[in-house]
Amino acid sequence: MANKTLKPEQATRKFSPSAQRRRSEAAEHKRKRIMQAALLLFSQGGVSATSIEQIAEKADVSKTNLLYYFSSKEQLYIEVIKHLLGVWLAPLHGFTVEQDPIVAISEYIRVKLEMSRDCPAESKLFCMEVVQGAPLLFTELESPLHDLMVAKVEVINAWIDEGKLAKIDPYHLIFSIWAITQHYADFSVQIKAVTGQTLQDPTFFQSTLENVQRIILGGIEPR
Repeated sequence: MANKTLKPEQATRKFSPSAQRRRSEAAEHKRKRIMQAALLLFSQGGVSATSIEQIAEKADVSKTNLLYYFSSKEQLYIEVIKHLLGVWLAPLHGFTVEQDPIVAISEYIRVKLEMSRDCPAESKLFCMEVVQGAPLLFTELESPLHDLMVAKVEVINAWIDEGKLAKIDPYHLIFSIWAITQHYADFSVQIKAVTGQTLQDPTFFQSTLENVQRIILGGIEPR
């Protein structure tokens, strides 16, 4: 049987710009769906207890299709964690010397508490990774996070030098904000057992926000 030679226009299928855009949007939507499914399953049982098959079923895609976008479960996990890290640290990037520190820190507390309310699975997964020693994320934490913290510590120290904040250690201030706000996501079951409420309740959220702001700002306002 003679070999059939494809014509150039057959060998390279061309798509219109609008078709290419639709294909790209569909691929990105599927990729996000896979990552969201992985996030929910990883946050519930960790990496070892979660299989590729479970993630594919949750995302409503085939295992083969999932592995087209992510070469392995480990790579998918790293991509999910890196995305979370970017989202979780984004509000901290906004600190600048020109801002009023009380306003900036008050707003940072609000945003972090909203993230604990709206993204509890993300917080729990990140917490789980760090508690385990961040074996798959250490290099991401060691450099970008370190550099961001150094830059924001300089901003806080500048506020202190200008007499706008009490003399506190900037690292401990940021760690305290993280610890308190993320507690409402990571230990939401405990909080509900004790108070019967969650951050989903607008009244409880507002009360929590006001009290956390009062506790933290009361310790850093200049005297």
